[in-house]
Amino acid sequence: MPDLILYQRDYCHLCDLALAVLAEARAPEFDSVWVDDAPALEARYGTRVPVLRDLRDGRELDWPFDAAAVQAFLIR
Repeated sequence: MPDLILYQRDYCHLCDLALAVLAEARAPEFDSVWVDDAPALEARYGTRVPVLRDLRDGRELDWPFDAAAVQAFLIR
């Protein structure tokens, strides 16, 4: 199971951009979780998506982020 989750929405242009940034940053494997059909996730992440979460320590990186921000997030 990956240590990272990308919270996102269906049909989300910003989420598509986030996926490209994660690829550019050569982020390790991550799971994608869609918040659209989960009321608790919708309440927590609704206006913040895309959000990258590290399950090891609970840190979160909110959009907007670039490859350098992702790499810095990953080495903490």
